[in-house]
Formats: sequence, C-alpha cells, structure tokens
Amino acid sequence: MKRIFPIITILIFLSLLGLIFFQFLWIKSARDAKDKQVEENIIHALEIAGETLSQGKNTIIPFANRNDMLFPGDRLQYFKSSVIQRFSKEEISQIIRNAFNQKNLKHYPFEFAITENSISGRQLLTDNYYKLYVDSANNINHVIALQPPSGSNYENLVNEELLCVIIPNQKSIIWKEMYWFIIGAILFTLIITTAFFITIRTLLKQKKLSEIKSDFINNMTHEFKTPLATISLAVDALKNDKVKGNEEKTNYFTHIIKEENKRMNKQVETILQAALLDKQEVQLNLKKSSAHDLITSALNNITLQVEEKKGTLDVKLNAEKDLILADEVHFTNLINNLLDNAVKYSKENLQIKLTTENSGNHLKIKIEDNGIGMNKETVNRIFEKFYRAHTGNIHNVKGFGLGLSYVKIMVLAHHGTIKAESVLGKGSTFVISMPLAAM
Repeated sequence: MKRIFPIITILIFLSLLGLIFFQFLWIKSARDAKDKQVEENIIHALEIAGETLSQGKNTIIPFANRNDMLFPGDRLQYFKSSVIQRFSKEEISQIIRNAFNQKNLKHYPFEFAITENSISGRQLLTDNYYKLYVDSANNINHVIALQPPSGSNYENLVNEELLCVIIPNQKSIIWKEMYWFIIGAILFTLIITTAFFITIRTLLKQKKLSEIKSDFINNMTHEFKTPLATISLAVDALKNDKVKGNEEKTNYFTHIIKEENKRMNKQVETILQAALLDKQEVQLNLKKSSAHDLITSALNNITLQVEEKKGTLDVKLNAEKDLILADEVHFTNLINNLLDNAVKYSKENLQIKLTTENSGNHLKIKIEDNGIGMNKETVNRIFEKFYRAHTGNIHNVKGFGLGLSYVKIMVLAHHGTIKAESVLGKGSTFVISMPLAAM
C-alpha cells in the first residue's frame, strides 16, 4: 500500500494535467475554426452586397446634343453613376445587413464606408462610427471592390469604389458565441478534476483508517491482554496450597480478579458506547441540573489519581449561574474524561486548574493542565475517533482514542461547543461553552 498509493497519486495527477492541456488545445482549435468560418462568411456576405450595389438602381442621364464632341453620336445614351449617388446610406446598410443574414451573421454589428479606389483613397460615405473603429488594432477592415460602370468606352468617368466593412470587437463576439461551449468544457473538466481529488482524498482516508484500525487493534489487544494476564496469575495463585488455607491472601487475589474484571468490562463498555454513538442510538435524559454539582461529582472520581501523582487540583467555580439542561451521567463522564486526560498526559509536578464563569447566556468551563501538550496537527485531530496523540517514548498512556471523540459528541448533543488550545511541552486547555437553562 505504501508503494502503490504514491504511484496512483502520480498517475491521477498526470492524467489530470493531460486532460486540462488537451481540453485547452481543443477549445483553442474550436475557436480558430469558428474564427475562420466567420471570416469566410463575412467575405461571402460582402461579395453578395458588392454585387447588389454594383448592378442595381442605374441613374439615367440624358444628353441634349448628340453631336457633342465629348459624347459622339449614337453610341452612348446614358452611364451609371457612383454607388453613393444611386443608394442612400440607409439603403447600403440594409443591403449589407441582408447579405449578413444570408450567411448566418444576424448578430454581428457592422460599420461601413464607401471609399474611392485612387491615390487619395478619400472616403465618399461613412457609417456612424466607422472612423472610430477603423483606427483600432483589434478590428479587421474587410474591403471589397465595387465594379465600375461597364458596357461603354467611358468607364474612367467614374472612379472604382471600395466597400469597407468593420465588425466591431469581432473576436469578442466569436468568444460570446462559443460561451456555452466553453462553459460546458470547463464545467466537465472541473467535474472530472473534482472526481480526481475526491478519489485521492478517499484513498488518503482509507489509508488513515487502515492505520487507525491497526492502532486500535494493537491498543485493544494490550488493554485486554494485561488484565487477562493478571487474572490468570491470580487464579494460579489461588490454586497454590499455601494460599488456599490463608483467608487474607485468598481475599487479596479474589479482589484482584474482581478489579481486573471490572476494568475489562469498562473497556468493553467504552467500545459498545462508541458503536451506539456511531448509530446515534444514545438517548440523552436532559433535565435542569446544577453544572457545579455535576463537576464536583466528577472531581471526586479524579482526586485519588491526582494525589497518587502528587499533583494539585485548583478548582474555582466562579459562575453565578450554573443551571443547564444536561444528562447527569454523560455530562459527568465528559468532564471526567477531560480530567482523566490531564492526568494521563501529565509530567512531574502535575497541576490541573478547573474554572467556571458566565459569558452571556452560556456557562464556560475551562480545564487547564501543565502536561506534555500537543502540536498543531494533534490539536486539529484530537477529537477524531480512534486518534491518539504521539507521546514519543512514553508508553504508559493507555486507551482506544475514544475519550475525546465521546466528549465532543456529548458536548454537541448538549448544544454546546468545545475547543482545544495547546503548546507542546507546556500543557493544554479545553474550553466548554454550554447554554444556560431558561429559568
């Protein structure tokens, strides 16, 4: 597993990078193809418009004197005038629009100009904002020649004209037309990316669960092995002939068996209780209770352990209001678990400080110790089920890693909050905030 997991992670990461890269190339290719198609449609539309403007609406100009030296005899009765003389600006615009509609360019705005195809290249007619857009480097000026008058020997009487058309912000319009296409591509890429990250996260969780499972089995084996070994030794001692006739020794070994049995039952109860919490089958018997009384009850259970360690227990119940809705058993247990942890992870000169105070409509309970403390990673994970802080070379701390998980679940079940603060080597602080019961 240790070797396979990095390989799987690398392969998934490379696949994700490859997918994003080729998705980018695909979108770029589609955009280039769309750009080329639009350019071709614009050119074809302008050819249609140019043909209409060149052929339509001739202006007849009569001549009074057929013998005029400039227009000899019978050979010319009329000639075609320029485009701007035959069409108004609105008519030219409509002709271009009709041509654009034929080529699926209905949503493309345009500005146009009719210019003279000469050395001066002067503009004969311009649309509203043509001059504004023609100077921009982002716009393409599409130009098509309008055919000069034909069919006579006097074509040079009217200079060739050019139709110039600009599509303002043409590239932006193409991007907008591809909007849903791009959004869809990005969306599905994000979905696949999310799926990849969820897969990696799931693998990490499975790896962590596997490690937790191994630790739990090792801890459970150790917790059960010790009392079983003690019971086995006590039973063997009771079989000894010297012990059989000695009531005091018999009672001593019988007491050991009973205590170890109680210890095993307690461990089994802890595991069963964790299973019930997982299924959310624990029913709390909430009733108005004095938090100070429940805390005092929990302190009675921990006093002997503190005395054995030659430590001190400083209790200051300063809160003026301590009435809360609580399950007496579970609330006492969660306080007891926090105090028990303070003793377990203590150093020499154990000092535990428990204080209460009111904060608005809440009761705050603070439990501080001067133990071995925790690093940031441990503080972030301390309430996870089966998680146990690494204690270096200290191996005398027993348990399944269920205590603080149980504490948090019970605090939340009482509609309270809990947070942990700690400095490695200096101790830890747990702060519980419980809502006060309505009077």
